[in-house]
Amino acid sequence: MNIIYVHGLDSSSQSNKALALVDYVNKHEPSMTVHHPDLNMPPPQVREKLLALVNELNPVVLVGSSLGGFFSTFISNATGTPAFLLNPSTEPHETLTRFFEGKPEKSPETVGMVTDGGWALKRKDLTWFAQHELTCVQYPKRLAVLLKTGDELLNFQTAETFYREQGVTDIIVQNGGDHRISDFEKQLPHLISWVKKMRSELAMSK
Repeated sequence: MNIIYVHGLDSSSQSNKALALVDYVNKHEPSMTVHHPDLNMPPPQVREKLLALVNELNPVVLVGSSLGGFFSTFISNATGTPAFLLNPSTEPHETLTRFFEGKPEKSPETVGMVTDGGWALKRKDLTWFAQHELTCVQYPKRLAVLLKTGDELLNFQTAETFYREQGVTDIIVQNGGDHRISDFEKQLPHLISWVKKMRSELAMSK
């Protein structure tokens, strides 16, 4: 079974959560392989890279954090791939506008911020996110969501409301915490148990 870890904004393939997931799987689940690509690139390229990986590695489960949760939902809708979402961003076309506050330039090429990984977030990227807004969940039984009420960057209730209204029932809301989910290692046994469940369901559906 393959797992693709989809990192968030201003993160990379070497994020703490990606490496913790790799370490846990290597120690406890040798039949699984974690792939953690670097996705510091414009959203259309992220979409194409993830679609190519899903097609190549099938069967696969996505684990998406923050903006990676948006992309994981997007890819799941398109392919039916199961996805475990960590403090997912559901409205990046709105939440990412904070990087453009005070910038008078209205050009599509205006840069709001440059990630540590070298991706320059531009106004045209916000337009792409708006054009590809999440309005539905096609496979609610193949999604799981973990939310922290102490998320300092995203309102957890926005994601909770969206996914519940779309029929997702596997939603865990934990008090406190932070956006990065600093206690991620404690979440890994449940996450991997869910991956195993999805592996069985995918095998039965063939």
